[in-house]
Parts: sequence; structure tokens; C-alpha cells
Amino acid sequence: MIALFTAGFITTLTEALPAGVLPQMSHALGVSESVAGQTVTIYAVATMLTAIPVSIVTTNWPRRRLLVFALAGFLVANLVTAISLDYALTMIARFVAGAASGVTWSLLGGYAQRITPDALKGRAMAFAFAGTPVALSLGVPVGAVLGQHVGWQLTFGLMTALTGVLIIWTLWKLPDVPGQQAGERLPLLELLRIKGLRTILLVTGVYVLAHTILYTYIAPVLAGVGLEDQVQWILLDFGIASIVSIWLTGLFVDRHHRRLVILSTAFFAVAAVVLTLWSVNPVVDYLAVGLWGLAFGGAATLFQGALMAASREHADAAQPLQVTMWNGGIGLGGLIGGLLLAGLGSESLLIAVALLVVSTVVVVIFGRGHAFPGPADRRSAGEQ
Repeated sequence: MIALFTAGFITTLTEALPAGVLPQMSHALGVSESVAGQTVTIYAVATMLTAIPVSIVTTNWPRRRLLVFALAGFLVANLVTAISLDYALTMIARFVAGAASGVTWSLLGGYAQRITPDALKGRAMAFAFAGTPVALSLGVPVGAVLGQHVGWQLTFGLMTALTGVLIIWTLWKLPDVPGQQAGERLPLLELLRIKGLRTILLVTGVYVLAHTILYTYIAPVLAGVGLEDQVQWILLDFGIASIVSIWLTGLFVDRHHRRLVILSTAFFAVAAVVLTLWSVNPVVDYLAVGLWGLAFGGAATLFQGALMAASREHADAAQPLQVTMWNGGIGLGGLIGGLLLAGLGSESLLIAVALLVVSTVVVVIFGRGHAFPGPADRRSAGEQ
């Protein structure tokens, strides 16, 4: 479980670190902040393009070997990023890292459940995904501080070293589990016909799109209200709240899954609206970002749990679809956020986020039939 947690930590930190060092990164690479933000976009595009094809090719691979393969991709990509001052080379490295991310995210939830007893499966999945809020709460703010004082490239070098240690730890300690026989895998179109699956994928994509727009461009958003020197502390606020969220999710996800999904989308919606209307007040900003962190910390566990419950025995084949939607949201978030920032300014980012996330609340509330059912809905479906 420590290996899976750390794999999630490295995956998220590699993805999100440019948000914390965006000004320094853009200066070193000789590009604008909106162009530097496309290092997040290319990462997500790579994940989106490779998750499903790689999943199909490696269906019958033992899961530990596949995870080590993905970690090796992170090691090479972060090492190149650490030593590169060329924008094109950095973008290639970020593409490789994004491809590795698709493999990792396709593995974590199912791997965690397969190596733990039935009574602990929900908590195990939450623990595996806890690497995400820890990376956002500690890794990105620490990376932002290092970027300001000793250089942003050092953080990518440290991630390279951590990945090397994790590969050794994984080979030594992580139990192996077999892959899936190719004949057992449903074709893509058949997967999409599973009831509730398309709704889950839609909510996942829109939710992550809204999150990415705000998180990637949080530095210029804060600069627009005179808080450019507070980026690392705002990110720390977000991350601490995310850790609390993942802990609460682990405690309650098995009994109150639907309620937690509604709270996650509703908290994010409230935070986005508050930031849109009252972001000039620092106290309000910290409170709203904390609420956003409470919303986001458990989101990966909640959406992944919904997908696994809906797809049942086909969960291994369905997970890459969610990875694709998740990273489609990230890729579009980096792209759309950059276009809005360059064309309309930072205020337009907050308005877009508010509109997007409010729509997810509506879909979740009306998606109780198969996508996000409550206990009574599950009992009714079982009887039918």
C-alpha cells in the first residue's frame, strides 16, 4: 500500500508541479506563463491518448511489472525536465510522463482492492489515492518554495531520485497480481453501454476540467487580486483540506457514497461562486480554497468507486476510460484556462469554473438511478 500511495504521489506531483513554479518555469524556458501552462496540457493529452491503447496492449501483463514500467517512464521524463532549458524538449518529456500517468491511474484503484480483504477495500482505495492530496498539500507548495529560492528544476531532480527508490521498493515489497485474459475484456462500445457509466465519465471530465482551470492558473488569479506572494500558502491551505477530505472519504465512502459525491460537487460549486464574487478578500479566499480542498481530496476515490461499482467485473477494462476523461479534463483545463487568461483575464477563469462545477451538482443529483445510487437505489437494482 505504501508503494501504491507513493506512486500516486509522484504521478500527481509530476502533473501539478508546474502550477506552483509557473512564473519561474516560464522565465527559464523563455515563454509566457500561458504557454508554460501547456506543460500541464501536454501531460494530460498524452495520458488521454495512451491510456486506452496501452491498457489493451498490456491487458495480460502482471500488474507489478506494468507499474514498474510506468515508474521508469516517470524517472526518465522527470530527469529530462530537470536538466532541460529547451521548451520543445521539456514538452516531449512531459508527454512521456503523461503516458506513464495513464498507466499508473489505470492501476491504482483496482490494485489496491485486489491486495486487501473485502472489509478494507474502500479504505484501501482511499489510501492509494491519498498520494494525490499529499502531493498537492506538501509537494507542490514545497516545490513552489524551492522554485523561488533554489530553482524549479531541483524539484524535478528530487522527484527523479524518489522514483528510483520507489522502483526498488515496489520490486521488493509490493505483492504481484495477474492481469486479465484478452478474451475476458469487453469491447469499448460494449463498455459504454453499461448503465450509468457515461454519466460517471461526464461528471468526472467536467469536474476535473473546472479544477484544472483553477489550479493550474491559481498564481495569475491570485496576482489579479494582489495576493501573488501567497501562492504557496494558498496551495498549502488547499492541500491540507484535501488530506482531511481523503481521510473522511476513507471513513464514510462504503456507507455514504452518494452523499459524499453530492457534497464534493456542492462544496466545489460554493467555493467557485464565492471566489468569483468576493475574491478580493484574503480571508474569504483562504476559506473558499479550503472548501475547494475538502471537495477535491476524495474526488478520485468517489468517482473511481462509482465507476467500479457500475462496471463490476469489467472494472479493469473501464478504468482507462475514466483515466482518459480525467486527463481530458486536465488537458482542456490547461488549454481553455490559457486561452481565457490570455484573452479575457483572470476573472474569466473564475466565472468559467463556477459555471462548470454547478453543472456537475445537477447531473449528480439526477444521476441516482445507476451512476451515483444511494443504498435504497442499490437494493432496488439488486431486486430487479
